[in-house]
Amino acid sequence: MSSPSLSRRHFLAGLGAGSLVLAAELGAVPRVVRVIGDAPLAFEPDLFVAIEPDGAVRIVAHRSEMGTGIRTSLPMVVADELGADWSRVGIEQAPGDARYGSQNTDGSRSVRRFFDRMRIAGATARHMLEQAAATRWGVPVERLKSHDHAVHDPQTGERLDFAALVADAAALEVPSEEALTFKPRSEWRYVGTDVPLYDLDGIVRGEAEFGTDVRREGQLYAVVVRAPVLGAAPTSYDAAAAKAMPGVAGVVELPTFTPPHGFQALGGIAVLADSTWRAMQARDVLAVQWGDSPHASFDSASFESTLRDAARTPGTVWRETGDVDASFAQADAVHEADYYVPLLAHASMEPPCALADVRTDADGKVISCEIWAPTQNPQAAQGALADALGIAAEDALVHVTLLGGGFGRKSKPDYVVEAALLSKATGRPVHLTWTREDDIRHDYFHTVGAVHMKAAHDARGMPSAWLQRSAFPPIGSTFAVGATEGSAGEMSLGFTDVPYAAPNLRVENSPAEAHVRIGWLRSVAHVYHAFGVCSFPDELAHKAGRDPYGHLMELLGEDRLLDLDGVDYPNHGEPLERYPFDVGRLRRVTARVAELAEWGRELPRGRALGIACHRSFLSYCANVVEVDVSRDGTVRIPRVWVVLDAGTVVNPDRVKSQMEGAAVFGASLALYGEITAKDGRVEQSNFTDYRLASMRDAPLEIVTEVVSSDALPGGVGEVGVPPFAPALCNAIHAAIGKRIRRLPLSGHDLSWS
Repeated sequence: MSSPSLSRRHFLAGLGAGSLVLAAELGAVPRVVRVIGDAPLAFEPDLFVAIEPDGAVRIVAHRSEMGTGIRTSLPMVVADELGADWSRVGIEQAPGDARYGSQNTDGSRSVRRFFDRMRIAGATARHMLEQAAATRWGVPVERLKSHDHAVHDPQTGERLDFAALVADAAALEVPSEEALTFKPRSEWRYVGTDVPLYDLDGIVRGEAEFGTDVRREGQLYAVVVRAPVLGAAPTSYDAAAAKAMPGVAGVVELPTFTPPHGFQALGGIAVLADSTWRAMQARDVLAVQWGDSPHASFDSASFESTLRDAARTPGTVWRETGDVDASFAQADAVHEADYYVPLLAHASMEPPCALADVRTDADGKVISCEIWAPTQNPQAAQGALADALGIAAEDALVHVTLLGGGFGRKSKPDYVVEAALLSKATGRPVHLTWTREDDIRHDYFHTVGAVHMKAAHDARGMPSAWLQRSAFPPIGSTFAVGATEGSAGEMSLGFTDVPYAAPNLRVENSPAEAHVRIGWLRSVAHVYHAFGVCSFPDELAHKAGRDPYGHLMELLGEDRLLDLDGVDYPNHGEPLERYPFDVGRLRRVTARVAELAEWGRELPRGRALGIACHRSFLSYCANVVEVDVSRDGTVRIPRVWVVLDAGTVVNPDRVKSQMEGAAVFGASLALYGEITAKDGRVEQSNFTDYRLASMRDAPLEIVTEVVSSDALPGGVGEVGVPPFAPALCNAIHAAIGKRIRRLPLSGHDLSWS
């Protein structure tokens, strides 16, 4: 048995001069104390933490770093509970390994899922160090304190550095979780403070290793021609022309996936060469001809009409209160609106890539598999590799590099499987690169969504009945042939949990077929659900001639826990008793963001504020967006105000950065984000036709306030995205009187006179 902080050098040294001594277990996590002779190599009381003989603390980061700061934030929790000096802490990236629990770094759940687990790791090590010091001093352990990388006796003023206690602590029995005590908040040194990214210096100097940077001796470089229409197989190609080009080592056909595609390689024709550039040049001469596909008739324009019709057609009821039909029948006034968000691509800075080194025996059986990849989910990669190579998942060693962005795309390891299949076929390490065109055309696209909203209301715009219905090709279509209906998980993302105080309420979903690969993107179904749910109240307010902010606060109703009894509501994987939907918290961030933005102040024509609030990933976020729309229709965003209540926050600076990034990301989606298809083929290919927000498009100033809270940690990375687009579009209506119900804005004439 080995530990992720145990280097190969130390492992071999231990075999030669000593032994590996297994300590007790805490839960299902093994403890390892490494020993050479009588001197410990390191004190490893927990899978996530080790202390070297010189006192250096090594903390394992088991989640993937893609700019969120999670490789820094979770170790901060360990160091705080341990009492370590951050300057003496080193962080090691874990490979894929089920012992760590989930390593799937998406869903804004890293801190909330592992905050307590990291405290246990730190407290375990601290408990053993304090017990060792108490024994040496002959004093009660209860009176000792660990801080500044030492155990202190406040009564005598004595201190022992961690280094002096490693050997004694390593000889102790690992305590049970029940025996641990935890530091009160008043003694937290790091949690709640701004700590720079652990990798910052290396990133700034260009020394940090991303997936694109990995190199191994004797490696080949590969690119793949994939079918322009999902599911088409090649009927012919000119391998000889490609092989005749300089530097080309081979051409390999990857078999077309078997539905459902899941995380399989899509299939196609790969070119392997001595550089990525030469592989790309040779790929262009393959002249691949493709067969038919059932998705060849997919046309995004006609599909939009189909999806809008579906959203207007009664579907599966997911939540119902009161008698909606009777209320509509008796209503004096009814308002309806339809909203639409198109297919979206992830378009992360670093396209998918992976380096694979797969070795086989003489019979072609895989004997080893080692991968280096910018993956959000190394365990999913292990599982996909197991299916593709016929090995056990634990026999696939997946190293996690830094990620140049992810947004959910890199939790889908199809590109890892492609690299592995090519390495197996060639018997050499293979570095696979997806070009930007590959990335845009063959993404796991964020699904298109149509939302229908309807309310029976009084003269003040307050609803007596509320109906909302969505229709979208579900993520389930990626994993099950014929899946057409939204899951409870997708419906719970900002839809079944609509928080408005309407006495009669119904939430529905109508089916829709998928014609491209569907996956999750930053904030997932909240993207289209929040666009409708947060835009419609603004419409009701203006229809009634009321201030949108005051109307929104009245619509939210009194402070309360939202009653979701009887609703199939996964709540982002957490029990409602632990993480209830607290409407009061949503109201408070809304009131605060309006205060920060000085809501109600006079602005000239063409300039206005819009507001929206939303709960997602167990956190509460409100946005006010200020727009400046010129007479020719050019949209500028001078300021955005964001107020976030994410409960206990580990690293406020990183949280603020995530809110700033969410505003820029939201601007890209709202201004330009749209993938279209004709005859089954995606029409976009690069940033020339799939635009992202440039510096002139992005908000000029982003004011972020993070609520100080003792509540349980909520999500952060995705939470800022959902309210941005509706707040922006609400502001545009206030500025020029034009209502935006379909994204992106680039498809609208916003000129005015």
